[in-house]
Amino acid sequence: DLKMRHLKAPGRGEYTYDYRNDILLFKVRDRNYAISVEFDNFIVDIDEEGFITGLRIFDASQIFKLSKVALNNLKDFEFHAKAENGVISVQLRFDCMVRNAIIKQGHDFVREAEDSHIKNSEVLCTVA
Repeated sequence: DLKMRHLKAPGRGEYTYDYRNDILLFKVRDRNYAISVEFDNFIVDIDEEGFITGLRIFDASQIFKLSKVALNNLKDFEFHAKAENGVISVQLRFDCMVRNAIIKQGHDFVREAEDSHIKNSEVLCTVA
């Protein structure tokens, strides 16, 4: 399926941070999880319709070069994921509080996927 499908989910995002294990999770609420695709430092979750609807980042404090305390104080985020011809790209933008100051953070992940379950799609999600 070469056609690009779109999922717009403004205000339907949620995130959690596992302080002890340093894992940051971003996801689209109310989507039915089907499979995961694992890469070196993160896992992409894909729903029943083939959309990328979640991202788990391991060793998040090292990846983002932020303290665990900062990651524990996220305020807003935007999650933009795209799957095209077997390549997954995720743009992540978020704010976190550090000593009463807002720190803007962004990171782009691009990985080649070997999994044929991933259909061409684009997802844009923001936190409520």
